[in-house]
Amino acid sequence: MRSTMGSEWENVVVDAEDPGRLARWWAEALHYQVTYERPGEVEIRRKAGEAPGIVFVAVPELKSVKNRLHLDLRPENQEAEVERLVDMGARHVDVGQGSVDGWVVLADPEGNEFCVLAPRS
Repeated sequence: MRSTMGSEWENVVVDAEDPGRLARWWAEALHYQVTYERPGEVEIRRKAGEAPGIVFVAVPELKSVKNRLHLDLRPENQEAEVERLVDMGARHVDVGQGSVDGWVVLADPEGNEFCVLAPRS
């Protein structure tokens, strides 16, 4: 019998030079926790068993081009959140976005771009 149920989003996987370090950075940024760890692979989730998670896996090559997929974060206070993330090691990056209202483009410590959006109005 064929299932009519669609797939459930379980994880997004991020290639990393140092999966443990990057996973812990994102766990702090998102207020997640490390839920699984072994050499070369670390998973974070809001809480154990809650999907989706983010899995960081070791790869030998460094990041060299703009991400084709990125996370958008929507905090209550965009300015304060950008400051907090930059204080944690994120940096402002230009991916060709030009002058925009509504979001700020940052990169994590390994250069993966993400956006910090303005609060919903």
